[in-house]
Amino acid sequence: MTETTIERAERPATEATIVRVDWHDERAVALRAAMDEEISPRYADLAEIADTERAAEVAAAFAIDPGDIIVTYLVLDGDTPVAHAALRSLRGEWELKRLVTLPDFRGRGLSRALIAAVEDDVASRGGRRLILQTGNRQPEAVRLYEGLGFTRIPVYEPYLAITESLCFERIL
Repeated sequence: MTETTIERAERPATEATIVRVDWHDERAVALRAAMDEEISPRYADLAEIADTERAAEVAAAFAIDPGDIIVTYLVLDGDTPVAHAALRSLRGEWELKRLVTLPDFRGRGLSRALIAAVEDDVASRGGRRLILQTGNRQPEAVRLYEGLGFTRIPVYEPYLAITESLCFERIL
C-alpha cells in the first residue's frame, strides 16, 4: 500500500494520508454510499419521471465493472476515511471515478490531492489525458474541475443517455 501525506494549509487538523485500497474495501464502499446519499436527492425529480427504459439506460451508464478499476485511493484523516477517488480504464481512456470528500473535510485540498494522485498514476502508465463525467446539478464539482484546468468535452459513452451529464478532460 502506497501512502502520501497531505499538508493542509487552509484548516489545521491531523495529518491526512492517501492510501491505495481495493475497490471493494469497506471504507471505499462506505464513502461511495455517502456520495450517493448526498447527490441522489439533487436528481430525485428525474428518477420520478423516468420511464423503465430510461431508468435501465441510466443504471447501465453508471454501472462500474470492478475489473475496469485500475486503482482506488482513499484519504485517511488519522484512521478515518474522508475522501475517495478511483481510476477506471474505459475503452482505451483513463477516467476519474467517484471523487468524493465528506462535507466536514472539504476546503482542505483533499480532492485536489486525490486528482493529482490519479493523474500521476495515469502519467506513469503512459497516459496523456484524464476524462470524467459529472452532473449539471453539481456546481461545486464543476468549479473544482474547471479550477484545475479541466475543459468541457462532448458527452462520451456510456453517458450519452444521461442528458444531465457534463464531461471534462485534462491533458496531462
